[in-house]
Amino acid sequence: MDQIELRGLRVRGRHGVLAFERRDGQDFLIDAVLSVDTRPAAATDDLTLTVDYGTLSERLAQIVAGEPVQLIETLAQRLASACLDEPAVQRVRITVHKPQAPISLPFSDVAVTITRDRPVQAVLALGSNLGDRRHELQQAVDQLAATPGVRVTAVSPVYETDPVGGPEQPDYLNAVVLAQASLPAADLLRRAHAIETAARRTREVRWGPRTLDVDIIAYGDELSADPVLTLPHPRARERAFVLAPWRDADPDAELPGYGPVAELLAGLPGQGLRRRDDITLRRPA
Repeated sequence: MDQIELRGLRVRGRHGVLAFERRDGQDFLIDAVLSVDTRPAAATDDLTLTVDYGTLSERLAQIVAGEPVQLIETLAQRLASACLDEPAVQRVRITVHKPQAPISLPFSDVAVTITRDRPVQAVLALGSNLGDRRHELQQAVDQLAATPGVRVTAVSPVYETDPVGGPEQPDYLNAVVLAQASLPAADLLRRAHAIETAARRTREVRWGPRTLDVDIIAYGDELSADPVLTLPHPRARERAFVLAPWRDADPDAELPGYGPVAELLAGLPGQGLRRRDDITLRRPA
């Protein structure tokens, strides 16, 4: 991504733990580095396709001059959120400098720097055919919701599915989770594997039975041929047990590179798929 940098924005604020900081205030310096694809704006010379840094600087100044907080970490988060409200901004790095911090020794600066990404919609497929299947799926939903940088937004109905390939084994329960994720896809994959491990998932037999499967189906519009994490999932378009619950959770969903999920599903055979309305999963608050 290209970068737009706003550095050294000086604003008077009343942030701090000590009473005199809240009373008298002090100067804060703000640096904002915005990751933006500037090509559409450059091609059209259209300000609405990039970031109006003049307007944004006024918004950031209002936050610094506004409601006081104790920690500059909190202030940095508020500033980052304001930057990500700009449609063109995909990532922001905010540094809050507090050069007049109440420190008794000589120093030149105190600063906190944070980096935040625009959340993207992640689609994860869950499956289980060993043990208490519903419990395993609910545990996976709960653990995803407890992951920093992940906010579960929807949980699909549950489907029961005949096993496909592999040895003879019990039927599966399947569901899809939609989440807003602000952590990299690779980190989400590591978390998915950790959740599987906590459920005692083993991989001795290819396409064999398992207590829990957590697959990343799509991560925003990202396309990747990386064999470790291929995006979208290379077999998702062929799997009714992924597409049917995904369509139920989001009727307008599209599989990146392949089109509407509902149309893909309509072109597939039933694959032994049965919706189980008697089994439900709870979306954590």
